[in-house]
Amino acid sequence: MIVLGLTGSIGTGKSTTAAMFHDLGVPVHDADATVHDLYRNEAVAPVAALFPEALAGGVIDRKVLSGALSAAPERFRELEEVIHPLVRARETAFLDAERQNGSPLVVLDIPLLYETAGETRVDKVAVVTCDPQTQRHRVLARPGMTEEKFQLILSRQMPDAEKRRRADFVVDTGRGLEAAREQVKEIIAKLTERRN
Repeated sequence: MIVLGLTGSIGTGKSTTAAMFHDLGVPVHDADATVHDLYRNEAVAPVAALFPEALAGGVIDRKVLSGALSAAPERFRELEEVIHPLVRARETAFLDAERQNGSPLVVLDIPLLYETAGETRVDKVAVVTCDPQTQRHRVLARPGMTEEKFQLILSRQMPDAEKRRRADFVVDTGRGLEAAREQVKEIIAKLTERRN
């Protein structure tokens, strides 16, 4: 089984690209979706211990947590020490299940793949990219997004050019959805034909 790591900076179209892999029959493990689920389940108690103000109705309120981290970005590390092992455990369970299913190719959708040395856990890496103007337009169109928040997120992410330099594959979403889908099909073909 080939494990493809999928990453990309905010606003480059990574989630859309992950959905394309999924729609083409490739199992996808979404780290962000896993974190959101953890905030309703096993991460509630340890995160509430660090950020009691973020606990609301028995779950972690992501908006309150985000506000606390914006005010004290140095506390990201504390949160990551709780969250990363829980995400990794879910990822391992996903990989074990897909190996049992005989899947030839799976995708690990990991926003901070390079920043967390995630490339060491995958066979190949695909980076999703687009031009900076498109990225900025997409991000600032999101509800509740501000220039300040955008800059904070970017400051925690490896520059796009460096990600592209390290990647085995690059998917450019700035040329439209159809062009991106064709690039995804090519990646799947390249990775699965090696197995045949």
